[in-house]
Amino acid sequence: MAASREAYVDTSAFIAFMDASDSHHPLFARLFANPPPLCTTSLVIAEGHGWFLRRFDLRRALGFLAMIEVLSPLRVITVGSQEIMAATAIMRRFSDQELTLADAVGLHVMRVQRSRICWSTDHHLRLTGVPLVSDAP
Repeated sequence: MAASREAYVDTSAFIAFMDASDSHHPLFARLFANPPPLCTTSLVIAEGHGWFLRRFDLRRALGFLAMIEVLSPLRVITVGSQEIMAATAIMRRFSDQELTLADAVGLHVMRVQRSRICWSTDHHLRLTGVPLVSDAP
């Protein structure tokens, strides 16, 4: 099976893209301007919505969801019981790390999808060997 052409997008990339005060905003603004095929999970969407709601307000949280609705090409992978069980196994494997369920599901999805790159600033998402776009020079 060939590696996926899709880049996996984590919450931190969406936040950096939408928050101009984020130190990684220039990188993600450039990447999202002409994105390759992208994939993420429903947990990442929920995590991003919650972050904007807590950090800012409902208007910004709804703005985040509106951006997700029109972002193309983005495939959102629905997280079900199989993904949660696989993520739980990953969290047990890396029990020395403080992985969130969203992080662990992301690691699982990148393995299954054979992702070549992860759009994230979260060092946990390189635990299984997929490089982060934010690590590139």
